[in-house]
Formats: sequence, structure tokens, C-alpha cells
Amino acid sequence: MKYLFLSLFFCLSLKAQVINKTDGNQVKSSDTLVIDAGVKDSLKIFKPTINDYLYQTQLSEKKIFDTVLSQNKTFIFSQYNNQDNFGKIQFANIGSGFQNMVYSVNSEKNLSLLPENKSFTILKIDDIKYYDVKTPTAAFIYHNAVNNGAVLNSTYTQNIGARFNFAIDYFGLRSLGNYQNSLAANNNTSVSAHYISKNKRYQLFAHYISQNVNNQEYGGITDVGLFLAGDSRFSDRQNFQVNLLNSNSEFRYRRYYLSQEFAPFNVEKYPFKIRNTTFSQVNKYYFGRVLEPFYFSSPNDLIPNFPPFTKKYSQNFSNTTSLVFDKEKFKFDAGLRYQKIKTGATPGVISDLYIIPTDISENRIGAVGNLQIKLINRIDLKSFFEFSQGSAFGTFIKSENLLSVEPINGYKVDAHVNFQSSSPTFNLLENTSVYRKFNYYLKDANNETVTDIGGKINLKWFNAQLFGNYYRIDNYTYLDANAQPQQSGTSLNISKVGGEATLDYSKFHLNGKVLFQSALTNKDLLPMPNFIGRANIYYQTKAFKNAAEIQAGVKVYYFSKFASREYFPILNEFILPDSNSTSIGGQPIADGYINFKVKRLIFFVEAQHFDTTFSQNKSFTAPDYPLYDFRLNLGIVWYLFN
Repeated sequence: MKYLFLSLFFCLSLKAQVINKTDGNQVKSSDTLVIDAGVKDSLKIFKPTINDYLYQTQLSEKKIFDTVLSQNKTFIFSQYNNQDNFGKIQFANIGSGFQNMVYSVNSEKNLSLLPENKSFTILKIDDIKYYDVKTPTAAFIYHNAVNNGAVLNSTYTQNIGARFNFAIDYFGLRSLGNYQNSLAANNNTSVSAHYISKNKRYQLFAHYISQNVNNQEYGGITDVGLFLAGDSRFSDRQNFQVNLLNSNSEFRYRRYYLSQEFAPFNVEKYPFKIRNTTFSQVNKYYFGRVLEPFYFSSPNDLIPNFPPFTKKYSQNFSNTTSLVFDKEKFKFDAGLRYQKIKTGATPGVISDLYIIPTDISENRIGAVGNLQIKLINRIDLKSFFEFSQGSAFGTFIKSENLLSVEPINGYKVDAHVNFQSSSPTFNLLENTSVYRKFNYYLKDANNETVTDIGGKINLKWFNAQLFGNYYRIDNYTYLDANAQPQQSGTSLNISKVGGEATLDYSKFHLNGKVLFQSALTNKDLLPMPNFIGRANIYYQTKAFKNAAEIQAGVKVYYFSKFASREYFPILNEFILPDSNSTSIGGQPIADGYINFKVKRLIFFVEAQHFDTTFSQNKSFTAPDYPLYDFRLNLGIVWYLFN
């Protein structure tokens, strides 16, 4: 696979590029420029602009490639998963995940197996991009790794004719890490295709994706005191003793997806369509390799004749047929859904109280619907509803409702009301392990019900945004300090308020973002920092006669001290802290950076956690897991419109 992408890279580099200098956020609405209309002969010569390079997800509108060096890019392309990770704190090695310090609902966990710490690079159905490009196009995103390795995300897409496009995307990560047994090796491969007929009565979206998130698990360091003491003997982090020496965790995610739309009549006169969507998805999670003394003290703590390498999985086959009404100002679809869902674990474990089932499966029947209304270009209403019923996992209900109002240009108000009632994520339903105390089966679990009410206000002044959320979670499902699943008897209520703004003075800019949050009830069930803040002060200017652009600054990330949950490698989840656990937070994390842009090529140079070069590192991702030390993070983002 790597030779294929190298070949594409050199082929595209050797060919001449015809690129309009207009940036993505400045383009006009005009399409391809006609350089010669064929006055002298019958041949027309076209010069593509940035407007000719578009992408979309299946149900979203088309967007142009964003090649602007904006202030948010330093938060995105400095991260190995190419996302703004505000509200999260990264483990010491890239590719090893994050601790999420802000509550949110991850729909990919619904009726599925997805460990929390394997979820941060997973591409959902709504994340897959489909393209429409005038010429063959490639994009490359590169990061260096920790100690040894690299990260590369490569995309190649091409139209064959005006109506068919295919794309190939590859993400590869390998990072050795600074601590013993902390290697991360992740890779994603996806192939997508989009076709629309000449009369626009038939449309197809299809993709296949294979994702692997593999990590060595070191279990944290054995003596936190040595880390906090700053002993020079441990400047080389390999000298720290770690709790696990031979454990691995692997997550494999595969999906085949096909969606087809057919309009029986002329779509201009009768905008009715029939849509059929089918996908098959398999998630598999593996843990172990050899027995780890850290988890047992005597043979009685082990299950006899049980393998140390265990497996869990989930399967989801889904088929949905919908009737669609599709107008620009009014869109509506409603349909029926059939699902076959199965989950299971390594068989053969019998506890003193129950038998953990080898697998649980069911057939589900349900209904789905979408509604979108646009009024006078100022009001936008979006609503989604899904209901399904099965014999094993009970009733599933999901409703999402968003109202957007823009009374005056530059001022926008969004308000949402979301509701979900679902079986707990499959990783908390059952687990089998060679270690006796980590086996469980949450039989007859109640649905976890989440009500989410919130909104945000966008203001033209200082490009400001204010936001707030209130969550009520009934039957909140969590892992206690013994790594056993529990459900709360009373509701967990969470409030969040925050804001973001940017102050500009000449070529100097200050961007700040803050979040205040609190668990109003059952605080001990979900520990969280009460405050998270980030400041970014930077200087940005054109250079070399406007042929290049420079952005340089310092950003500081901070969260208040709190009694954090502990990371539990066997499940790749976070569990409640025990009485001996330590609090984390209360330490600023400062990064200095300088970024360069030349045409469609952007260089990112970042001194991460540079404050540890003159002060001792006392920061943690989770108890026993120190935060990364100073490192020079190098990155490249390169768009090639051939």
C-alpha cells in the first residue's frame, strides 16, 4: 500500500499544477474560468479554481477544500487525529488516545462495541467524505512521532467523467513512545465512490473502511513519587518501571456501506425519491498476550484453562428503505429499518453466580425519519428521529432537534433538544477474562436515557461564541473502582457553560476559550474538572511579497485539579478512582509554534509542553500516567490540485 501512495505522490509532483491563488474562505461563487472560449478554434481552455474542488458527506451540502491558514489550524493539525481536542488530555504517546474530561454522547457506541480509548480516530458513516473534483487531487498530512516513527494521512481522489468520483484514503501511525511497552500502531484504509446519473434520477454512495487501533499497554508507572521528585536518573523515561510489560490491546473496525437513491419521476416537477441504505459493520476488541502479575497475587485469582488473550466483538447488519421528498427549502424522509445485531466474548468463563453468554443476538425492526426546513434564509430547522425494538437489547429511541436563527447578518442563535434511550454500550454489558475479578455480565440492564438541552450564540463582535448545555442522564452506566459495571439509581445531572472570542490588533491576535462545568448530582460517578481554558496569542502576516504567510505564537491549555478516573487497559475504559488514587490537573501546558504557508503547502513547527524545559513536569493524563514531556512536533499539510 505504501508504494502505491509514494507512486501517486511523485506522479502528482512531477506534473504541472494550475492553481488559482484565491484561498478557500475568499473565493467568489464563480465556477471554472474559461481562458479561451474558442474564438480562434473549437477548443476551449479551462483553468480550474478552488470552487472546482468540492467534498461532502452523504447528507450534507458540498464544501470547498479549506486551504486557509486560520488560527484554528494550529489546534487541528498539531494533533495526530487532526481534530481540535479541547476538553481532552492526550496520553504521553501519540496514537494512545485521550482522557475525555467533558461529557458527550458518542452515537457510535449505540448498540455496538467501542471501547472509549479506541474511539478517537474512528470514522463514522457521517465522517466519510465524497468528492467532486475537476482534476486529480491529492492531500497529505504528516506528523513526526514520539521517539521513533511517523504519522501520514494520504488522500487521492479523481472524477471519471462529470458524474462519477472515487477516493482512496490511508492513515498510518507508528510511534514508539518514551515509556516501556508503549508502542502505538494505528492504520485506516477507506475507499469511497459517488455516482449521479445524467438526468439526476439515480445516485449512489458507497464506501469500505478498515480501521485498526493497536497499542502496547504499559499500565502506568509503578512509583509516581519518583516522577514528581524529578530525579535526574529518570530523565530517560525508559528507566521507569511500569505495571504491565507484555500486554497489548487491539481494536478492529470494518464496514461495507451502500446507499442508492432513485427518482421514479422528473425530479424538477416531482421531487420524490426512494432511498435504500445497506451496511454491514464488525467491531472486534482483543486484549492480553501473557499473564501479568500486576492483576493477580495467587492462582486462585485466575480462571483455570482460560486463554490470556481474550476477544470481544459486535456485528451490525442494517437495511433501511425510505421515501424521500427533496426540495431546497423543505426536505423530508421516512422509512423502515431492519437490523441484525450480535455481540459476544471469548466463551467458557463460569463465575460463582452466573454463566456469561458466548453471544447475544437479535433481529430488530424500526423506523427512521429526517426533516429539514429553511425559511427566508434566516431560519433553519433540522430534526431526526429513530425508533427500533428488539428482544435482547430492548427499545432504542433517538431524537435530535436543532433550530438555527440568524436575525441579523453575523449574529446567529442555535438551540437544540436531543433525547436518547439505549442499552448501555456493549463493552459494559459483558466481559470475559483470565483474571477472575474482571469477569462480568450486566444482565437485564436498564436503558441509559440522556436528555440534552443546550445552544450557542454567535456574535459578530470579536468573532465571539457563547454556549451552554444541560444533561440529565438516567440509569447512568459506569465502571466502579473494581472495574465492574454499575447503573446509578438516581439521575446524573451536568451543566456546562462557556465561550470563545478573538481580539485583533493589527497583525496580533488573542484567541481564548473557556468552559465551566459541574455535575449537579452524583458528582462521584463522573469526576471532571470544573474549569477548562485555552489561550492562543499569535502574530500572522504575509511574507516574501505575499508569496508566503507566517503564523507564530504561544498557546496555553489548562484544566483545574480534580480526582480523575483511572485508565483501565483491560477494557480500554476509565474507571472510578480508588482511595489511593491521586488527583490530576492544576498545571498549565504551554506550546510555542511557528507555521508557514506557501501556496497549498503548510508547515507546522511546534514546541509542545515547552514549559517543562525550565520547570519540572508534574502533569498527568490519568493517575499513574504522566503527560508527555517537551517534544518538537513537526507537521506538513499539502494539497495538490493537479
